[in-house]
Amino acid sequence: MSELRYKRILLKISGELFGDKSGKGVNFRSFEEMACQIINIWEKTKVELAIVVGGGNIIRGKRDKAKEVDEATADYMGMLSTVINGLGLQEALERHGAPTRMMTAIEMKAVAEPYIRRRAIRHLEKGRIVILTAGVGSPFFTTDSGAALRAVEIDCDVILKATDVDGVYSADPDKDPKAKLYKHLTYQEAIEKNLKVMDATAFALCRRQKVPIVVFNIKKLGKMDKILKGDGIGTVVSESNRQ
Repeated sequence: MSELRYKRILLKISGELFGDKSGKGVNFRSFEEMACQIINIWEKTKVELAIVVGGGNIIRGKRDKAKEVDEATADYMGMLSTVINGLGLQEALERHGAPTRMMTAIEMKAVAEPYIRRRAIRHLEKGRIVILTAGVGSPFFTTDSGAALRAVEIDCDVILKATDVDGVYSADPDKDPKAKLYKHLTYQEAIEKNLKVMDATAFALCRRQKVPIVVFNIKKLGKMDKILKGDGIGTVVSESNRQ
């Protein structure tokens, strides 16, 4: 623990990473593979770990822009999809022996505990992996905003955002072979360059509370201990671009 730069972390996992190759549907094998890697790092580092899961593999809420569905309703549908992913990840983690608690911003007692800040912190202190779902419980907020809010509320040292690329690029690396991978960015640079790391609300919260964001490839989840030591995997977004 003394070697780690970050000791209480919030891991944000995009919903598409739980889907098939196209990022759609529910791939139960993904829950299994991710759970094994998470437990390995969690046992190795003894960090206090909270996880926020997205639901984009099922529905992305207002981003789908379906004219037939009210925007608020679509957002609620998106929040409920994160609960489905949370249940899948929780089951996989517990099957491998990890103590977990799943909490939801939308109360559903038969499925999970309602989110209460002090209770979430207590679970972390007791060594439980806390899975946070249903966003902030209100429409018009992304899961990135929800992750930033929860990280600030439960006093996390860092947000680790797992994606399908190696970090933050100057352009889409799948479309532009000359896209540059940034190693360090300030919050302001990320906003000004419109890099889509997280939305403006999430950045505002992180910048105000000085919570750094590390964007990394989910394929390097097994090396998360190096990220926690500040070994330079992925892109760090913080107050200073020298961190």
